[in-house]
Amino acid sequence: MMRRLAVCLGSILSMVAAAPAAAADNYGAIAFDTATGASGYSYDYSNRAGAERRALGECGRGCRVVMWFRNACGALASTPRGGWGSGWSRSRAGAERIAMRECRSAGNIGCRVTMWSCTSR
Repeated sequence: MMRRLAVCLGSILSMVAAAPAAAADNYGAIAFDTATGASGYSYDYSNRAGAERRALGECGRGCRVVMWFRNACGALASTPRGGWGSGWSRSRAGAERIAMRECRSAGNIGCRVTMWSCTSR
């Protein structure tokens, strides 16, 4: 009985050890300055903080992170007057559609997608 249990446990442990490691999450972010229209983005960072730092660094002074995403795509729709909306989805098209809807639902006129980014996962 003990021998059979040991063989069974050994088989289970070898299957667990042989299983591939789970892939790490990839993060991205989009930053935006409503006063100047400047924007920045990032993708494929190992953590949210790194993704946000990169997006802010690309955008410049006066910017703020308007969205972050994990294993997905993010998009920003904005207007020349500083109105904006953002969205995320598993696809670029989905993220852009949500960003446009959010921009328009805030009463903004002239919304257009001005930034998008997707992680590789």
